[in-house]
Amino acid sequence: MRGLFILILLLLMVGCSSNHLSSSLVSLSAPSPAMRKLVIDRVGPVVQDLIHSTSREAHNTITASHQTVDARSAKYKQQAVMDTLKNPWEGMRNLERHGLFAAELAAASPLQLPALLDKLATGMNQPSVSVTPLPIPTGSHHRDTMEFILETFHQAARHREFALADLSEQERAFLFEHGRALAESYTPQISVLSDVTMPQVLANARFAKLLTERVKSEHLLAAGQVLAQLTNTQWLEELTAAFPEPVSPAQIPLGITGEVRLIEHAAEGLIVIGGPGPNSYKLEGPVALILDLGGDDSYRGVIGASYNVHYGNAVVIDLAGNDRYTGSPLGIATGRLGVGLLFDRSGNDSYELSPGSGGAGFGGLGILVDIQGNDQYHGNRLTQGAAIGGLGLLIDTAGNDRYSSHGFALGFGGPLGIGALVDTEGDDQYQCGESIPSAYNTHEAPEAKPGDPDFQYDCFGLGTGAGSRILTAHPQWAAQSLAGGMGLFVDLHGRDRYHSANFSQGMGYFFGAGIVLDLNGEDEYQGARYSHGASAHHGVALFIDQHGDDRYGSSGPYYNAGVAWDHGVSLTIDAGTSHDVYTFDRTTGLGKADHSGWAVFVDEGGNDRYTIQSGFGEVTERSLAGFIDLSGKDQYTPLSSSSSTTPVNGTSRSSGPGSFFEDR
Repeated sequence: MRGLFILILLLLMVGCSSNHLSSSLVSLSAPSPAMRKLVIDRVGPVVQDLIHSTSREAHNTITASHQTVDARSAKYKQQAVMDTLKNPWEGMRNLERHGLFAAELAAASPLQLPALLDKLATGMNQPSVSVTPLPIPTGSHHRDTMEFILETFHQAARHREFALADLSEQERAFLFEHGRALAESYTPQISVLSDVTMPQVLANARFAKLLTERVKSEHLLAAGQVLAQLTNTQWLEELTAAFPEPVSPAQIPLGITGEVRLIEHAAEGLIVIGGPGPNSYKLEGPVALILDLGGDDSYRGVIGASYNVHYGNAVVIDLAGNDRYTGSPLGIATGRLGVGLLFDRSGNDSYELSPGSGGAGFGGLGILVDIQGNDQYHGNRLTQGAAIGGLGLLIDTAGNDRYSSHGFALGFGGPLGIGALVDTEGDDQYQCGESIPSAYNTHEAPEAKPGDPDFQYDCFGLGTGAGSRILTAHPQWAAQSLAGGMGLFVDLHGRDRYHSANFSQGMGYFFGAGIVLDLNGEDEYQGARYSHGASAHHGVALFIDQHGDDRYGSSGPYYNAGVAWDHGVSLTIDAGTSHDVYTFDRTTGLGKADHSGWAVFVDEGGNDRYTIQSGFGEVTERSLAGFIDLSGKDQYTPLSSSSSTTPVNGTSRSSGPGSFFEDR
C-alpha cells in the first residue's frame, strides 16, 4: 500500500518534518536526556575495538556477504533489517535509538495520543498527509461536544476512503476477510506444499501485493491520528457535565444495560455515551463510538474494532471503573482496513483477547491504551501489540499488570507489519507460549507428551519479528516468501518477570527484527530455544536490559542470549554494574553463532555468575561470536569434570577464527 508496511517506521524512524498535529502539542518535542542515552554508544566502541583486534576478518566476511542480501528470495524486506545486516553496529544503534524514542513518547503525562502517532510517523519513507486538528471543545456544551464527535468520525472516514480508493469492492472484501485467515492460521514457515498450504501461500502473496501497491497507508495513519483526538484529557474530564441527563429506557437498543446518556445514529455507526454507573455492552451492527463515563462495565463482542469492510473505524473510551472486556475474534482494538481504538483511563481491568485482538492490525491500525490500574491481559494468538500488514500497538502506562498469550503476541511483527507493546510503570508479569506445540518435537522428542520436560512449545512473541518462509526446492514457490516485520517490546520501570517458549524475548526470524528494551528494575527472564536476543535466517535481534540485578534462565535445549543462525545478526547487552545470574545449565549461548551468523553478548559490569552448557563465544561455519564481560568479579560454574574448558574471571581466549571471549 505504498506500503502499509511503511508503518514499521512509525516506531522506528524519527525525522525532522512533522504535520500539523504536532505544532499545537509542543510539550512532547523536548527530548528527555536520560531516555536518549544509548547503551550501544557507551559499550559499543570497546566491543568494536575487540572485534577489530581479534575477529576483523570474520566480521568483514559476514558483512560482505550481506551486501547482496537484497537478492535473496523474500518479498517486502524492510530497510531497517537490511541496514543492520549490512552494518550491524550502526543498524543496532538506530534500533535502540528509535525504541527509546517510542518509550519517551509513551511515558509522557498526560498521554497525548495524536501527538504520539504524529511523532512516530515523522521520517516515513513516503509523503505523509497533513492533518489539521479539530478544535477541542471547552466547557460542557452538549451541542459543541456532539459536533466535535461527529466531525471527528466524518474526517476519519474521509481519510479511510482516500486510503482505499484504488481498491475494488471485491479487493476490499478479500483484504478484510483475509485478516481473519491470518489470525487463525499464520505460520512463519511452510515446509510442505499441499492442497491446504498452496492456496494459503497464494492468498498471503495477494494480500501483501494489494496492500503495498493499492492502499495509501498515509491516509489510514491520518484516520488514526484524527480519531486519537477523542482521547484528549481535558475534553474527557468535562464530558459528564455535557451529558447530565439519562435518555429514556425506550431509546436504549438491545445489548445495553445500565444508564445511558446519549444514543445517536451516525453515518459511521451508532454513537453511545454510557452513564457513570455499571453498564454492559453487547451490540450487533456497526458501532462507531462507545464512550462510558464510569462504573464497573462489561463489554462483549466487537469492541473498538473494525466491524466489516464498510465500517472500518471504531472507538471505545472508558473513563473509570474495573472493567471487563471479552471480545470476539478480531474484536477488541483491531484494525482491518481501518482503525480500531480502545482507550481505558483508569481501573483494574480484565481483557479476554480472542485471536487477532488487543491492539492488532491486519491491513489497518489496532490501538489499545490503558492508562491506570493493575490490569490483566489474557490472549490467544496474534494479540497484545501484533500485526501482519499493519500496525498493532498496546500501551499500558501504570500498574502491576499481567500479560499472557498463546503466541505471535506481546510485540509481534509479521510480514508487512509492526507490533509493539510499551509498558511504562509497575511490576509486571509476561507469559507467552505453552499452547502451540513446536515442530521440533517431531524429531527431537517424538515420544514426549505435553507437560513432559522435553516437550517444546513455540511463542514467537515478546519482541519478535518473523516472516513467512516457504521452504521448498521449487523456485516459483520459494519466491512467494514474505520478509518479516518488526516486533518491539519496551518496559520502562519495575521488577518484571518474563516467561516464554521458543522464539521469544528479542527474536528475529527470516528478515524480521525483534527488539526488547527493559530500562529499569530487577528482572527475571525465563526463556526457551532462541530467546534473549536470537536470530535465524537473515533475522535481526536486539536485547538490552539497562539496569538492575537480573536473573536469566532457560528450559533450552539450545540458543540463548546473543545467538545467531544462518546469516542472522544478534546483539544482547545487560548494561550497568548490577550483579546478574545466568543459569543456562540446560542450554547453549552467551555469544554463539553458526552458518555465517553474527552474534555478540555483553555484560557491562557487576559480580556476575554464569552457568551454561556451551557457548561463551563459540562459532561454526564462517561465523562470528563474542562474549564480553567488561568488569566485576565473576564466577563460572563448570558443568563437567574437566575444568580446562571452563572460563576464568579476568582472562581472554579464542577457540578459532571468529570466536572471542574476554572477561576484564
